[in-house]
Amino acid sequence: MNRNLPRRSLLAGVGTATVASLTACQAGRATAPTAKPTTGTARPTAGQPDEAALRRKIASLLVVGFRGDRVNRNDWIVGAIGAGLGGVILFDRDLETKSERNIRSPQQVTALIKDLKDASSGRLIVSIDQEGGRTARLNPSNGFPSTRSEAEIGAENSPSATRQWARGLVASLSQVGVNLNYAPVVDLNINPESRAIGALDRSFSADPDVVVSNATEEIQTHRAAGVKTSLKHFPGIGSAAGNTDFEVVDVTTTWRPVELEPFRRLIQTNRADSVLAAHVLNKRLDPNHPASLSPAVITDLLRGELGWKGPVASDDMQAVAITRRYGATEAVHLALRAGVDLLVFANQQVYDPQIFDKTLDAVVELVRRGQLTEARIDESVSRVDALRPKR
Repeated sequence: MNRNLPRRSLLAGVGTATVASLTACQAGRATAPTAKPTTGTARPTAGQPDEAALRRKIASLLVVGFRGDRVNRNDWIVGAIGAGLGGVILFDRDLETKSERNIRSPQQVTALIKDLKDASSGRLIVSIDQEGGRTARLNPSNGFPSTRSEAEIGAENSPSATRQWARGLVASLSQVGVNLNYAPVVDLNINPESRAIGALDRSFSADPDVVVSNATEEIQTHRAAGVKTSLKHFPGIGSAAGNTDFEVVDVTTTWRPVELEPFRRLIQTNRADSVLAAHVLNKRLDPNHPASLSPAVITDLLRGELGWKGPVASDDMQAVAITRRYGATEAVHLALRAGVDLLVFANQQVYDPQIFDKTLDAVVELVRRGQLTEARIDESVSRVDALRPKR
């Protein structure tokens, strides 16, 4: 397909609707009056944000990874939770040290999660990637049952077998207290050799019908246990040759409009709890920005054309695919401007115990300068609140 086709023409084959450009809206935000921070204990006047309240709002939109299989009150992650951190993400292995990170055994991680939740005055999101197969943070090496991959489940394509498989995934999550699973992967297996999807057996199938039916069973099983899910990786990375964690990945010439179908159909049937945005560059959808940082992809396409009204989570905000070009602060700015709500920092590429404070300060400064509005932050707070566990 011609990569220079207009975006409206490109998507016509999958029922694309016409949507208005976000450009004027964003320009209006960029020229909003700069709000001066409050000082001392003075009450904010009209047009000035209550900075303490603003900081907690922004903090609630961040999910951060950390090292350690136990915590105490002096740990930075506990301090961040006390300051309003929205959530944590757990890993079995640390990318830099090649050692255990947060998970050693079912008993240990259950105690860790309880301590993290106890440190929170709100409803802490405890998240994980538990897709099944090779991408499973809870696995036999740390005392959990082995799980089949999405590729194996999709090949069998049996509703009863999929439900049984999903119950196994969810049982481990519920046992330890995880309440958000970054799954299912609903990317189509366009490129079986993809280092991001196909080669890792992370896709149910290249057939949208198989992907949708199996993802539906998996989501329903999660919901029955009170565990939220996230459809990933929008707008589809099944054709990607590389992995955005480690490199810039361009799918402009390999992406197909049919890759939107699982997202579209699961949204239409109310199966989505959240949608996770990919860092791939797709110039057929946006000539300048990767999907996760693109208003054309997140606001116009996902929210406008596909009708998604709920929370959008980012892929790892420390991924090379975005930090190499934009740097940390600008990547966060662009993600929020694009319409992303939940910013996930795996803290794996480069471990930074200051990542919470740095990000919080950076977003506060963006609001002070008028580059983001507090109303925009409020939109995300409202959407993410629906993703949080019930008290």
